[in-house]
Amino acid sequence: MSGASSRAVVTGGAGFIGSHICRALLSRGWQVVVLDNLLTGRIDNIEELMADPAFTFEHHDVTNYLDVEGPVDAVLHLASPASPQDYLEHPIKTLKVGSLGTHNALGLAKAKGARFLLASTSEVYGDPEVHPQPESYWGNVNPVGPRGVYDEAKRFSEAMTLAYHRTHGLEARIVRIFNTYGPRLRPADGRVVSNFLVQAMDAKPITIYGDGSQTRSFCYVDDEVRGILALLDSDVVGPVNIGNPREFTILELAEAVLLATGSSSEIVHEALPVDDPTRRRPDISLAERVLGWSPEIDLATGLARTYEWYREERKRA
Repeated sequence: MSGASSRAVVTGGAGFIGSHICRALLSRGWQVVVLDNLLTGRIDNIEELMADPAFTFEHHDVTNYLDVEGPVDAVLHLASPASPQDYLEHPIKTLKVGSLGTHNALGLAKAKGARFLLASTSEVYGDPEVHPQPESYWGNVNPVGPRGVYDEAKRFSEAMTLAYHRTHGLEARIVRIFNTYGPRLRPADGRVVSNFLVQAMDAKPITIYGDGSQTRSFCYVDDEVRGILALLDSDVVGPVNIGNPREFTILELAEAVLLATGSSSEIVHEALPVDDPTRRRPDISLAERVLGWSPEIDLATGLARTYEWYREERKRA
């Protein structure tokens, strides 16, 4: 998409990935309007952007009527609780932002003639029976389990996005985001990387659920944002997986965190949560082929950068 004269609306722009996207768009010369109700987002994530005349923040819940004055070239819909801790604490709000919030964001994009990008998730694959997961896989989701509020909210939001695309000719993009980590990931976020880093920094036991043999693939946030914006710029509707295909067991992640932090924390095990996926790794061949994208930052480097940011956060606090 074009640069200096472009204007984007980013829902959930005070969140972890959203705040990084705002910086990337501003660095392109875009104007950025953030809409966020701060349920899980933080003003701290965007505080230094407030002085930029190209940046605007509005405290707004996108499940309510949505309108933005002036032209809009792109609507990036990232608003949603995204960690199990958050969506299990806010199940109804998670379902509402995936349904009503997506509907309102799509309506704004349609009214403005803007390109729409939906931030979906690897959770649409559930506990996958196909490995690694290609975009053509329909998933193995328990719709009535506790995690279903997030999984089904995102699956519904994908269906609604494509309905707008097919019915109204809306320019739409769908990205399926896999586990992402990096600076501005809330220390109390409840995701595994933040959990392990905080436990290691506090010299507390590192808690692994189950035996630690379940796997995840961890993408550093700079790589994730680069892939998301490559999709926004492209002519590809999607969905497109954006994640790191290097697969680690949770036990391997814990050991990597101990190495990055120099911590002597012991590793302890607790019961595995209901419907916790046993394996998760993206097939990124589509992103490589149509976007020319692949991740560049390895886990050790990304953990070191994230650990340094956490240390600086504690000094500021």
